[in-house]
Amino acid sequence: MMYLLVIWNVLMASGAQMLLKKGASLAHQSFIREYLNPWVIGGYAVMGLSMVLNVFAMSRGVLVQEVGIIESLSYLFVPLLSFWFFRERLTARKIVSIVIIIVGVAVFFL
Repeated sequence: MMYLLVIWNVLMASGAQMLLKKGASLAHQSFIREYLNPWVIGGYAVMGLSMVLNVFAMSRGVLVQEVGIIESLSYLFVPLLSFWFFRERLTARKIVSIVIIIVGVAVFFL
C-alpha cells in the first residue's frame, strides 16, 4: 500500500511540474507576479504535499533506495503529461528511453 502512495506522489510531483510550466508560459506584468501567481503557487503546494507524503511512506517502511527507484517513473509521467497538456512531441527516442526506465524499475523490484 505504501508503494502505491509513493507512485501517487511521483504522479503528483509530475503534475506539479505541469502547473509550474503553465505558470511560466504565461505573460506576467511584473517579476513578483511571475513567481506569485496561482499556477506557480499551486505547483509548489502540490510538490510540497508530495514530499510530505514521501516522508510519511518512508516512516512506514519504504526504503529510501526504493523511493529513489520509484521516482524514476517521473520520466514516464512527465513526458506523457506534457504531451497531454502541452502537446509536446513524444519522439521514438523518448519512447524507447521510457520503456528502458520502466524495465529497469520492474527488474529492481523482481
